[in-house]
Formats: sequence, C-alpha cells, structure tokens
Amino acid sequence: MSISTSVSQSAEPPAPAHSLAGEQAAAVVEGVIWPPVDLYSDEPPLESDLHRNQIDLLIRLLKHVWSDRQNFYASGNLTIYYSPNQLKSEYFRGPDFFVVLNAESHPRKSWTVWQEGGKYPNVIVELLSDSTAQTDRGLKKEIYQDIFRTPDYFWFDPQSLEFEGFHLVDGTYQPIPPNDRGWRWSEQLEMYLGIHQAQLRFFTAAGELVPTPEETAKAERQRADIEHQRAEAEHQRAEAERRRAEAEHQQNEQLRAQLRALGVDPDQI
Repeated sequence: MSISTSVSQSAEPPAPAHSLAGEQAAAVVEGVIWPPVDLYSDEPPLESDLHRNQIDLLIRLLKHVWSDRQNFYASGNLTIYYSPNQLKSEYFRGPDFFVVLNAESHPRKSWTVWQEGGKYPNVIVELLSDSTAQTDRGLKKEIYQDIFRTPDYFWFDPQSLEFEGFHLVDGTYQPIPPNDRGWRWSEQLEMYLGIHQAQLRFFTAAGELVPTPEETAKAERQRADIEHQRAEAEHQRAEAERRRAEAEHQQNEQLRAQLRALGVDPDQI
C-alpha cells in the first residue's frame, strides 16, 4: 500500500552485491563509504485501520499456522532495501505483507537484501488504496516481477474487496485463476488466499480456514465445553443407572423378606 520514494527507483539495478563484513559499523571499500547494513525501516503510516488490521492478521495467521517452523520471515509495512550499491538512498520498497522462505526467523529493523544473502520475498501482498492502487498494479508489479523475481504476488483492496493474484512463469507474471470459491493458490505457501468475512485469509489445501490464535483458543474452549457436557451427561446416566439398580435391589430385598415372613425360602424358588 505505502509508496517509498527513491533515486531512479523505476530502473532495474544490476544483481545485488555480496554481503559486507561487520553489520554495525560502516566500512570503507575501494574509497566508497558504505552505510551500516542494519537499516531502519522507512515506511509512511498506514492509511486506515482496515489496512493495519489486515496486515497484522496475515502476519499472525502465518506465524500461528507455521508455529513449528523457524525457517521463514514474515513481516509487513517494512522497508526492503535492494540497492546494488548497498545504499539506503536508492532502490527500496515497502510491501504491505511479505514472506521470505528459508530465512532466519528473528526480528529485523528492515529487510536489507545484501545483508540477507541476496534473498527477496517469495510472496508479496499489497493492499490497495486510492493513493497507491495505480502503483501497486503497475510499477510495483513490474519491480516484483523483473527485479525481486517474487514467485507469488497478490493485491487486495480492504474496502472494495478487489482481489487478484499472479504467479511468475518464465519471468512473467501470469494471473492465478480463482477456484469456485474465489480463492487463489499460492505455490510458495502451499495454501489458498481468499476472502472471508471481508478480510483476506489463508485456507489449507483441504479447504479449511486457517484460524487465528484467538479462533483456535475459542475452538479449544468449545471442544472442552462439549467434552465436559458429554462427561457430565455420562456421569448423570451412570448415576441414574446406579439409582435404578439400587431401587431394584431394595425391591428385591423387600420381596425376599415378605417370602420369609410367609415361611418361604426365597433361595429355593
């Protein structure tokens, strides 16, 4: 959604340079002073609560469903620096949501390509708005296709619910056809993306909605309540059976006592 200005940003840079040694201090290489690679993100504020909530939702969903994995990085509204000259002042973009696979999972101030072994996002989702839709559909799509080589690119409008997806085929983005539910498959995530209750959500290959941590906790409470109710019903059934057996035993004892009073041995009947 957000637009980051840069110097000659629309031009395609050459391949990223190798990582520099020393992450905190600037180094002088061939007379050029390089900035520290641990750069801060430089993204403008989000345009609405819908955009902020959607970004947060996607991040929480992926981290929850992949809670047993430590080989990915997911973030949003975070600057990606990709200058071949390793300069903060040129070639940078801030995708609303992105995922890098086979990456160390730890907090970052930004995603600096030359610090990350030349890795670019495997998946990007941009959230359209009145001020960014044209860029998201045009310039950013070109950058993600031609420079980032991001395999899966999606955009979603939280207000109009416009939703599109593209997969990189032979270097060119091809539209991802929706299934009968309007979902689009991400080969990188091995999940569907689709709209559920006016929000972009993940769905498993089997078609199940990927729950949020809160939804998982609620479902667990509901299952626990159902199990408790089942156990309580079983206890009440067992108690009713015990009382029935006790009443039957008492009636049997009364009958035996009456037979003895009549001089009849109940055990001989």
